[in-house]
Amino acid sequence: MIVPVEKALEKAVEVLEMGEIVVAPTDTLYGMLTDATNEEAVKRLYTIRRPSGKPFLILIPDETWINKLCLKFPKEYESLLKVEGLTLILRTVCDKFSYINKGSLAVRIPRKGFIKELLKTFAKPVVAPSVNPEGKKPAETISEAVKYFGEKVALYVDAGEIKGKPSTILDLKESIKIVREGKVRKDTIEKILNRKL
Repeated sequence: MIVPVEKALEKAVEVLEMGEIVVAPTDTLYGMLTDATNEEAVKRLYTIRRPSGKPFLILIPDETWINKLCLKFPKEYESLLKVEGLTLILRTVCDKFSYINKGSLAVRIPRKGFIKELLKTFAKPVVAPSVNPEGKKPAETISEAVKYFGEKVALYVDAGEIKGKPSTILDLKESIKIVREGKVRKDTIEKILNRKL
């Protein structure tokens, strides 16, 4: 089912609550979303999206989920949580959610748009890889997404063409390391932290 973004919020929440998959705009590109707290839903997404073992990005509604997901978060990096388009890889300190937790998790808090409203209403984190089979380019339109995944996705939320950079990924497990420079530039991160990387 394809629904325009202006009319999709209620339906998207309903589909996520059923443990199904939603393709929707995130704060960077289109994402394949499913309930991160639902093991069966996550396994289904792994099956259609990528080989198990490679961790997915988790979008969280707010800072309280850092503790709920058992993530070790160094206090000196707190300001990074507020940066739009920045994904943080954090070490996990318990076995909770072991089906998504391979010793660390990549998390981001969306700060605007449909995805922010969706997470606020759904009130749980979502697993959110980009919309492409392993090795293909991410879908920029819903028609591309449908070509990739068809009926395997319960709901497609259409926000038109979305071109853009993926998020910047920062690894905070040991020291601090840029894994991928995307939406947020290295010099921006250096300014926020007041140090060179």
